[in-house]
Amino acid sequence: MTVNDLMTPNPACCTPDTLLRDVAKMMVDCDCGEIPVVSQSDGNHLIGVITDRDIVCRTLAEGKDPLQLTARDCLSSPVVTVMPWTSLEECCQIMETNQIRRVPVIDRSGAICGIVSQADIAERAPVPKSAELVKEISRHTDAPSHARVH
Repeated sequence: MTVNDLMTPNPACCTPDTLLRDVAKMMVDCDCGEIPVVSQSDGNHLIGVITDRDIVCRTLAEGKDPLQLTARDCLSSPVVTVMPWTSLEECCQIMETNQIRRVPVIDRSGAICGIVSQADIAERAPVPKSAELVKEISRHTDAPSHARVH
């Protein structure tokens, strides 16, 4: 089984200049917790991601007004990614190692083509792999908090 078998293809994306309010609305409309951020010049080259947790931790928790900010103000970059042909095992290992709940899928040119979430794996992967992933991602780590916000 590969990432291509699990991923949600063509995820909703934003640019660095997208208002955080619009990013949050995309999350609600798409029932997701992470929006890939793509370059404005070519419209699909992945440059970062923004999560619901990024919005809370990097704006509200710091006393900033999220209605006055854009994705650029709290996106995470660089981004851990996988390719469509990455195996399920390798994808899970990458998510576990980085303690991330979602991982963008890019093609050879760096363009976003999908996203794999913990939920995608839980729904489509063998049960033991799903349980192991949840356990390892949820494990406490000494890594900086910004490394775990995805």
